[in-house]
Amino acid sequence: MGDAPVPSMAASRPSGQVASEIAAARLLAVLWVVSVTTGPWGAAAGGGEESLKCEDLKVGQYICKDPKINDATQEPVNCTNYTAHVPCFPAPNITCKDSGGNETHFTGNEIGFLKPISCRNVNGYSYKVAVALSLFLGWLGADRFYLGYPALGLLKFCTVGFCGIGSLIDFILISMQGLPLLPCTTPDSMQSWWRV
Repeated sequence: MGDAPVPSMAASRPSGQVASEIAAARLLAVLWVVSVTTGPWGAAAGGGEESLKCEDLKVGQYICKDPKINDATQEPVNCTNYTAHVPCFPAPNITCKDSGGNETHFTGNEIGFLKPISCRNVNGYSYKVAVALSLFLGWLGADRFYLGYPALGLLKFCTVGFCGIGSLIDFILISMQGLPLLPCTTPDSMQSWWRV
């Protein structure tokens, strides 16, 4: 018994169909390479080359300076609304839009953007002094005078710290300001109802 030749798949298809399948596979491969290399910012995505904002760079593509710390308050110097900003420098040979909206090719020495970091709102007063005044002279309103609330300080002075209850409340609130577990317990946010 002789072995009969097995017809191949290509032999059973017309040669025009095979050529069109090969051309379609090549076209798909080229489209895949173009989409991978250009990404969502390239010309294939629509209308020319558009650069990335510097704020959107990934970790490792930039380095940020440490914030300048106030010795008295131990918080960043420029802290406002629970946020401070530190300058960040994109890595060399990175091109992105800086904070002004200008597309810049960075060498590693230029500020690309300001990164927000969280901080406690402080108004320049020493935490340790405020706690000591609240503990020892809170019944006279010295802590409130020191923190910039003269009307409340005068009221505490005239009522002997609201008969001790207001002094105790103020001591607890001012003491909680220094705990790292309670970052939102500032005199401004907790005592806005307490101001006179």
